[in-house]
Amino acid sequence: MRRHVVNTLLDTEQSYVESLRTLIQGYMRPLKQPENSPLVDPSLVDEMFYQIPEILDHHEHFLDRVMSCVNDWHDKQTVGHLLVESFSKEFLANIYSAYIDNFLNAKDAVRIAKEAKPAFLKFLEQSMRENKEKQALADLMIKPVQRIPRYELLVKDLLKHTPEEHPDHPFLLDAQRNIKRLAERINKGRRSAEEVERETRVMQEIEAHIEGVEHIMNPQRKFLRQEMVMEAKTVGGKKDRSLFLFSDLLICTTLKRKSGSLRRSSMSLYTAASIIDTSSKYKFLWKLPLEDMEMVKGSNQATNRENIQKTIGRLDEDLSTLGQISKLSETLSFPHQNLDDVIKDLMASVHRELAEKQSLAFSMTFLPTKVELTTASAESTFIFEFSSPEARGHFEQAFEDAKKKLAMNKDQWDPEFLKAIPIMKTRSGMQFSCASPSHSCPENTYEVWVCNSDGYVGQVCLLNIRDEPTVEACIAVCSARIICIAAVPGLKGRERLECHQAAPAPEPQAAPAVPSAQQQQLHISISGSSLELSEPPAGANRELVPFDSDDTDDEDSPSPSSTLQSQASHSTISSSFGNDEGAGSKDMATETTSSEEEPEFPVSSSFGPPRISSDSPMDGRAMRRSSRGSFTRASLEDLLSIDPEAYQSSVWLGTEDGCIHVYQSSDNIRNRKNSMKMQHSASILCILYLDNKVFVSLANGEVIVYQREAGSFWDPLSSQTLCLGTPGGPVTKMVPVAGKLWCGCQNRVLIINTSTLVQEHSFQVGQDSSRCVTSMVSYGQGVWMALQGSAQVRLYHACTYESLTEVDVAPAVHKMLAGSDAIIRQHKAACLRITALLACKDLLWIGTSAGVVLTLAIPLVSSSTVFSSLRGPLQPMGSAHGHTGHVRFLTSIELPEGFDVNFPQQADTGNAAQSLEGLQRRDSAQRRASALLPVKSNLLVISGGDGYEDFRLTNSSETVGRDDSTNHLLLWRV
Repeated sequence: MRRHVVNTLLDTEQSYVESLRTLIQGYMRPLKQPENSPLVDPSLVDEMFYQIPEILDHHEHFLDRVMSCVNDWHDKQTVGHLLVESFSKEFLANIYSAYIDNFLNAKDAVRIAKEAKPAFLKFLEQSMRENKEKQALADLMIKPVQRIPRYELLVKDLLKHTPEEHPDHPFLLDAQRNIKRLAERINKGRRSAEEVERETRVMQEIEAHIEGVEHIMNPQRKFLRQEMVMEAKTVGGKKDRSLFLFSDLLICTTLKRKSGSLRRSSMSLYTAASIIDTSSKYKFLWKLPLEDMEMVKGSNQATNRENIQKTIGRLDEDLSTLGQISKLSETLSFPHQNLDDVIKDLMASVHRELAEKQSLAFSMTFLPTKVELTTASAESTFIFEFSSPEARGHFEQAFEDAKKKLAMNKDQWDPEFLKAIPIMKTRSGMQFSCASPSHSCPENTYEVWVCNSDGYVGQVCLLNIRDEPTVEACIAVCSARIICIAAVPGLKGRERLECHQAAPAPEPQAAPAVPSAQQQQLHISISGSSLELSEPPAGANRELVPFDSDDTDDEDSPSPSSTLQSQASHSTISSSFGNDEGAGSKDMATETTSSEEEPEFPVSSSFGPPRISSDSPMDGRAMRRSSRGSFTRASLEDLLSIDPEAYQSSVWLGTEDGCIHVYQSSDNIRNRKNSMKMQHSASILCILYLDNKVFVSLANGEVIVYQREAGSFWDPLSSQTLCLGTPGGPVTKMVPVAGKLWCGCQNRVLIINTSTLVQEHSFQVGQDSSRCVTSMVSYGQGVWMALQGSAQVRLYHACTYESLTEVDVAPAVHKMLAGSDAIIRQHKAACLRITALLACKDLLWIGTSAGVVLTLAIPLVSSSTVFSSLRGPLQPMGSAHGHTGHVRFLTSIELPEGFDVNFPQQADTGNAAQSLEGLQRRDSAQRRASALLPVKSNLLVISGGDGYEDFRLTNSSETVGRDDSTNHLLLWRV
């Protein structure tokens, strides 16, 4: 019987593989032929058959192994091990999840192609007749969706006929668990995709049926129910109304029933066959955020009625007083026509107010069918009468539940969006690559360096946060793409003292030693950020070397700097921002990947050996640019003993041509003068400051460690080389964690002791060695990371190295893209991956290739936290503001207490955020902040990316696409 079940597995697998081959050989490949290009857009073909080749490749291999197993069948033969090996691989879960997530997009692509080209429909009909099973394209496309659950049934059947003592039994149990987990993940993705699609179509249908309504599309918004009601008006009696209740919004419309239509009192998304009552006409009246509305009930209703009665009493007294004043005016002998007119007008106004209050008091004789709604400021009150107590009860429950969920979601997405800053391109093709705030002197404390490159020129844009955030300048600093940036702090007070104590005394010269206060052997003054020799030094070993004019500023060399030739071997390009708080810091951590197409590691690049001038042999002497454009040369020991630059912070830039440019943060970068320049023979992949060392990872697999000796500036000649990777698998990311250095090398993480520079531990991330770690940040006792090409972010324990959870961002991204153009949505969903991570203030910020910025509430990770102890699934929340293209980087800057940033009100450009809804939401947010919430800190989170997009707007909005080609910085306050 076991063999019969295995034969069934073989037969169904052969049929499945044949269907996949038909998809590729009968449909995909012919459509990709040049002669068929008029039938369908090539991008649509990619959408239709997304991940099919990968799925086929896996199942062909699996089929071969099952066939070998059947051909070599015996009583003790095992099949479970094949199932375990095939269905426990993470990449299989990824490709099936990606296919399921894209399935609705693929169906849309087929529909669009059919509508656009009748010839495409004829092609499909002909292909169906020619394939062996005579199956239509839609029937073949559904096969991968249905296949995984069928494995569950086959394994269950195999277990039924396999005794516990059989060697295959434990394998089958393990396979059952793996396949069940895979099926659950796929089903969850399918349900999520279907839900997003359904909600999008519901919103589109509602927007199409309500005359005058616009901008109700919102990725976070869900339609809940429609109610037909009567509104009690103070003047004019009752009016027919229709209420549309959403998860965060209430819309009120006029209601005009078409002739012969039946009255439908309540429409719910989950109970009605039709989403809304299409037998009536609707005209938009108003919309209000739920957070600004309250339902008046119980004691509040009694209080309102009492207040209205008191108002009516006061108005009666006013009328009596005005009557007395009128009688007194008649006794005046002096002409008093003006007084009489004023009294008459006042009496008319009081009469009108009294009539309104009396009508309102009457309508507030509440029946079980009436509901009173009021705005948070109590400026407006609405009274609606429902068709039955049951309808009123359902609406009241839905209203209160929506408000509770809204409050919970507000806690999850707390950052306040401030501003989108466009950066105009000075050259075609310029794109952001990385950014970092500078650890600088007080006058530049609020400055962020943003790197911008096109492959030929590297720019640094200076974002000043001091007043209104503005980009002050974009300066070309090198003739290569800038990949990474690291802010390196200077020595602090305690470190300075230790350096002075540790600095060795100079060796005696021919002249007798004199007190240090009077010693004039070498006088150095600071000009800008560079050392300058004021007088020629005494002594045979000290001389002034002219600056080579070939290295000065010119059009072809936008980075005129001294070249400090490094004896450390090779160098690659890398970007990372490390902070000087060390591994225990919980404030912030950031990591980005920035290339348009995800970087392939290693970067294949070969440069010549370091250029060493014949005039300046590297004999232990240091060379550094002076403010006059010349070099000072002195023995390294002399420079180190009194180097004031050691106390200043610096910014390190890594470039694609293997060069590291170091700038004092207090330098005037506009003059293009760096402190030093280190040329390497390979690209820089990552730069990180930690424990008074700078770690630089190179594309050849090495990590160079630069050290700052006592009282000195960074010495490129004093470095160590760690061989941690290979040219085929270099260290791509580095992050400080719990006092150690974590290095991402392919799909492994290496743990390095920063004192001994010895590898202490390593562990594997995922099963696919071809996917390297592209993003990694630490927060508390947790480390978050993402792999190349992946839309999942993983959490690992900082001490036990255990995998704690994995979060798929695809559902949240798809929800944000729901209102986008179908083709754009399909393309972004098909190649979705994580491009940047940032951890700060208990939030994990996630940048994606779709331009969507997400946040995830970081769970508390303690020393005892294990996989099973994390509560519930973690749900990322999307920001309504993002980029049209990739999120290139995420960074943050913390401003001092009491410092505020000015954001002047922008003119309305058609953005829905400036509507009544947005204004009232902002007012209510201010009221809540002053009454309930703690004041936000002045931590600014900055994302950089291609274009700017408000995901609340539909693609019919006139503002959509306007900023697609302009790089933007987006700012949030946390």
